[in-house]
This record gives sequence, C-alpha cells and structure tokens, in this order.
Amino acid sequence: MGRPLLNRRLDGLGTTIFAEMSALAAATGSINLGQGFPDTDGPDAVRELAVEALRGGYNQYAPGPGYPDLRQAIAEHRRRFYGQTFDPDTEVLVTTGATEAIAAALLALVEPGDEVVALEPFYDSYAACIAMAGGVRVGVPLRPPAFGLDVDALRAAITPRTRVLMINTPHNPTGAVLTRAELTAVAELAVAHDLLVITDEVYEHLVFEGEHIPLATLPGMRERTVTISSAGKTFSFTGWKIGWVCASPELVAAVRTTKQFLTYVSGGPFQPAVAAALRLPDAYFAEFTADMRTKRDILAAGLEAAGLTVYRPRGTYFVTTDITPLGFDDGLDFCRRLPELCGVVAVPEKVFFDDTEESQKIGRPLVRFAFCKRESVLTEAAERLATLR
Repeated sequence: MGRPLLNRRLDGLGTTIFAEMSALAAATGSINLGQGFPDTDGPDAVRELAVEALRGGYNQYAPGPGYPDLRQAIAEHRRRFYGQTFDPDTEVLVTTGATEAIAAALLALVEPGDEVVALEPFYDSYAACIAMAGGVRVGVPLRPPAFGLDVDALRAAITPRTRVLMINTPHNPTGAVLTRAELTAVAELAVAHDLLVITDEVYEHLVFEGEHIPLATLPGMRERTVTISSAGKTFSFTGWKIGWVCASPELVAAVRTTKQFLTYVSGGPFQPAVAAALRLPDAYFAEFTADMRTKRDILAAGLEAAGLTVYRPRGTYFVTTDITPLGFDDGLDFCRRLPELCGVVAVPEKVFFDDTEESQKIGRPLVRFAFCKRESVLTEAAERLATLR
C-alpha cells in the first residue's frame, strides 16, 4: 500500500516499554522488576467472591455504568477515606481499569488542537491517549532528587489553548506524593484558567510518607475534576481491570459517552468481588501499605548497595534510580543489558519523558524498579544487583 497504515497521530509510540521488558525477562529467565504487577494474588476471600460470581450468573453484560453495588461501594470508599460525597447513580462510572478511564476521559474532553498539560515523566498511556484525541501534550518535568512540582513551570505551561491538566499522585514512576501546598497551587491555576483536571490516583493507598489528598477535595475543584482510580493496585488483582471515575454528573456523562464505544462493559464477575474489597476493614489497607513499605526498603537498600543513586519513593511501588554512578548514562541501553549483566529487568524512564532536549536530559539516566514482589524475590534481586559493583 502506498500510504502508511498507522494513524500519524500514533507515530513513534510502537510497542510499550512494559511489553518489551517483560518479554526480555521471560526470554532470559531474569527477575522482572520492570512491569508493575505483584507476583502474589490479593485477599483469598475477595478472589473466592469472584469465583462465586462466575458460578452465580454474573457472566453476561454488566450494566453500562457498572453494577449498582460496586458503584455504591466506590461512593462509600470516597466518603470513608476522604469525606467526599458522590451519587453512585450519576457520579460514579465503572471502567475497564484506570487505563480505559484515562482514555475515555481524554477522548471525551479534548478537541483536536487542545493542549493537555501533564507531569513528566508520565505513564505511557497518557501520551497515546492524548495523541488519539488529537490533543497536544505539554510536559512539566518533575526533577530529581525530590521530584517536587515546579509551580512556576506549570503556570508557564498554561496557554489559551490549554484544556486539561493531568495530575498523577502518588506519581508513577517517581514515587512523588504531591503536597497540599502543591495541590493547592494546581487548584488555583485550574480555577483561574477555567481548566478541567483529570487525576490518576490508582496508588492512593500506597503512601509511605505524607498523605494522599484528592485534588477534588480542594476549593473549586469538585465540579471540574475527573477522579480516576482502580482496584488493581490496591488489592493486587491487576488482571481484573476494574477501574472507576468519580466526577460531576456532567463529566461522568461525557466520559460514559466515550467509554460505551470502547469496551461498552467488562469484568462482570469481578465487580461484586471488588465491591466487597472496597469494604474491607481499615486494617487491610494499613497492613497492605506497611507490607509495601517493607518491600520498598528491601529493594532500596539493595539498589544502594549495588552502587546506584536511589531516590526513595514516598508512594507507589516503584523506586527510581540514577545509573550514572555505575558508569552508564543511557537508561534504555542499561535496561537492555541488565539481564545479561545480572539477571534482572527494569524499565528506563526516558521513555516516559517528552523528546525535548531538556526532558531527555532529565530522564536519560533514570531507571525504575518495581518492588511489588515477594520479599524472597526482592532479596534475590538485590544479591544479583550487587554484582554490578
């Protein structure tokens, strides 16, 4: 054929780095600390509820917005942890993971040519979904060692063409947790420029220092924020792909309009189980966070012993490192060689930055390691990494 097959908006995206690195791990028998999935399942009782749902008839199309009990449980969760009130019938939408929620929100709210300001480095689906919507991505880099928000840079990034701010906290991949002061600055800019905000809060229960503050709880933000989260990270059932949107009726209706033409519905048997998971006692959430904090410390210590510069995360389940102390300067090259060097796989963060010279300079030496694995696996990985010295 004479013309390219791929829509030009998607030029340069190709296969995700997660697929590439997971395939490399499988091919080399390496420990996969690249893709962010746990190597153990979540609570047995929750898993058994999914089995019961399969046997109990939850095998046809779910309602378009999601089963009512799950939407009720999501609303209860927001009220229980953050004091927010959402109407489960008009202000909650169940999606195929947070990834679909992000895609549906961007496709619904962004017109071709609209600018979307996002924090760099950013989860790779942001770039793809902004491109598919015809939007223009504008990055605001988070810089090591603190990866704090540069409010002046954010302010400078906003133009008359800006339509949406994308805020991810706790932040993947850096592990930053935006402070109340930083979020207040975001809110003030959103209100002043009449912007919509999409917040990715999937790591809301993985905060080790500081606190998770939903942006929608701040003055002026309830009616302009699309809050996104999911069950995968909190309950270690990433394959179930159950996510959700909480927003005003108008915003939910807009996102639902797009979502219905993506998957329509999915995950019927998993929805009752996720509803029960959201109602687990506080002890579950506290123990989950404490367990991940311990795993963070195991891996961070191992990475430090290997000679890497470690930026200890305040949230998520990823550790960002700088590889230059080991004599490397390119994270992608380093990650492709790492299985041969020590039998471990990680992810280069340069692929989560824009292609500008400034952004690539920040991201080039940064590499992300996931610690959502069994402690024995992390200990073995640390021993392998120690040989890098």
